Amino acid sequence: MRKLTLKLAIILALAVMTCTSASAAQQRYIVRTTGGLLSVLKFCGAAGCTVQGSLDGNVGQTYLVTSSQNLLVNLLNGITGLLQALLGIQSVEADLVLPLPQVGVQQPGYGLSDTAPVNYYGSVVWHGYAAQPATYIIRLRDAQGGFGVTGKGIVATIDTGVDTNHPALVPVLLQGYDFTRNQPGASEWADVAGLENGPVDQSSQDQQPGVVQQSTAAVLDQSTAAVLDGGPYVAFGHGTMTAGLIHLVAPRAKILPLKAFSSNGTANLSNIIAALYYAQQHGANVINMSFDLSVPSAALSNAISKVNQSGVILVAAAGNENTSARVYPAALNGNVVGVASTTDYDARSSFSNYGPADVWIAAPGENIISTYPGGTYGSSSGTSFSSPIVAGTVALCLELKPGLNQSKAASALSHGRKLTSDLNNGRLDAYQALSAWFVSW
Repeated sequence: MRKLTLKLAIILALAVMTCTSASAAQQRYIVRTTGGLLSVLKFCGAAGCTVQGSLDGNVGQTYLVTSSQNLLVNLLNGITGLLQALLGIQSVEADLVLPLPQVGVQQPGYGLSDTAPVNYYGSVVWHGYAAQPATYIIRLRDAQGGFGVTGKGIVATIDTGVDTNHPALVPVLLQGYDFTRNQPGASEWADVAGLENGPVDQSSQDQQPGVVQQSTAAVLDQSTAAVLDGGPYVAFGHGTMTAGLIHLVAPRAKILPLKAFSSNGTANLSNIIAALYYAQQHGANVINMSFDLSVPSAALSNAISKVNQSGVILVAAAGNENTSARVYPAALNGNVVGVASTTDYDARSSFSNYGPADVWIAAPGENIISTYPGGTYGSSSGTSFSSPIVAGTVALCLELKPGLNQSKAASALSHGRKLTSDLNNGRLDAYQALSAWFVSW
């Protein structure tokens, strides 16, 4: 075995020396192995890379490594099979930088002007948020009142973080984790210089609402307008909005915010994978993923499969590219419920992806109103905001009856209002989903 390992080291060293495309900059890679940390250390000892840490906690099969060499080019020199045989290396892939799917400027939900305070399951919220059209379209009140459910369990959301002090969310927020900084907590304000802890006072119900756009982040008030006007803040508030929609549908479910994306709307694939495993290992029952990538990833697929097999139910946005091409993780439809967007008039949103490869069910996703950093509310459009509505519905099903898993959740959700064939099972009907789960064996 020592001779084989030495031979492997020589082959890799030669590959590294002859690679002409190597860069001095440190490049990031995700390595999957069946041999644990020792196999990755041996691999890096031969290939000239550095192990940065585990992405799957104590599972010890997925690691982030860095190298000044182009490992992917080196591995093409005929040694992939030898690596697998000797060290149990299953895959090596670049740690991609992924963008959040965003939609251009949309008309804001008219409910943003309806700022009357109302009690919503123990929190004071804007009436325009609690009574927006989406709640009637999916028959949310019928579902909550008819079955006496308000949500159960933990719903994790992998996103830009959350306003940890938002009055509507404070009662249900768990601490979460910031993978962009590798530290506990998941505050969106950490990305805003000088406002790391948010505005001093977020308790006022007189805060001005914001319209979330692709090119300009929503503006909270005059004091923060300058720092949040576009640039590195194009996705600021995205995570608070997805969390607010989970809360709207399942107001007593706990929310675990996992910050894998920065306010500029990008995330490393490795942070998303780490967030998936973190959610599973910290008790999440449901994971909302309001993002997509256009190319498959072995490491992401493996993480999705393992987390799903542990009993966690996964929901993902189908994407905003107006295409039927596969996007991930929504296209991993055996393990993920992919969600498209519909208008308030039960038509597919013009931006929404479609087709059975990505879409299991659709939900309202235009001019949606949700919580926004600073104790206020914002309006935006996209499958990013359809997905948490479905994730919240799963949390309602969890309270109704035990035994829910991915396939049973998908079956219950499939009882939607049939629209067009490109939306597969149609538009979500929360009442019908609960009814189907209630009568199932």
